[in-house]
Amino acid sequence: MSSISIIGLGNMASALADRALAGGNAVEIIGRDPAKAKELADALGGATVGTPGTAPAGDIVILAVPYAGAAAVVSEYGDALQGKAIIDITNPVSPDFQGFVTPDGSSGAQEIAKAAPAGAHVVKAFNTLFSHVLAAGPAEGRLLDVFIAGDDAQAKTRVSAFIASLGLRPMDTGQLAMARTLENVALLQLGLVAHSVKHTNFFLGVSVLS
Repeated sequence: MSSISIIGLGNMASALADRALAGGNAVEIIGRDPAKAKELADALGGATVGTPGTAPAGDIVILAVPYAGAAAVVSEYGDALQGKAIIDITNPVSPDFQGFVTPDGSSGAQEIAKAAPAGAHVVKAFNTLFSHVLAAGPAEGRLLDVFIAGDDAQAKTRVSAFIASLGLRPMDTGQLAMARTLENVALLQLGLVAHSVKHTNFFLGVSVLS
């Protein structure tokens, strides 16, 4: 099992922490509000509380914060992230939901990677799952697919093993540049919510035909 540090206190942080604990992983919760971090850890049961700015205990660090502050968080930790796999779950969608706030040709994950120390490796994952769908887990007997992208094979292997421990199916999409495509999938989901599905109780996955 894995040792996980989750930076953030929102719905995705809670859903990921809950599934991680159920999968037998060690979980550390880190938030700028220590009282809220303790409240979340106590509600989950079994999680520890980390101190913002000090080295995360986990070998895998999950950025469960809004994209606007993600790179700054990585910069703040700096060399304390050496050797760690950093999971970026963010979606850098523009306020009008029509595009992205990242530079043309780049992705949120690639911009975050620029702020990471050389010995840390960013892996895009979980950005195409709504928090309540993630919390519920397999739907109608089918595992949820977690699409991942990253440049370091070892980091992707570690993240894939963690995903599998959650009772989910890791689906490797390639290098970190594919994160742009995964962020477009999230934009597609928002379009479906607005124009056809009309709710967020769904997920996109892969059906392999024999």
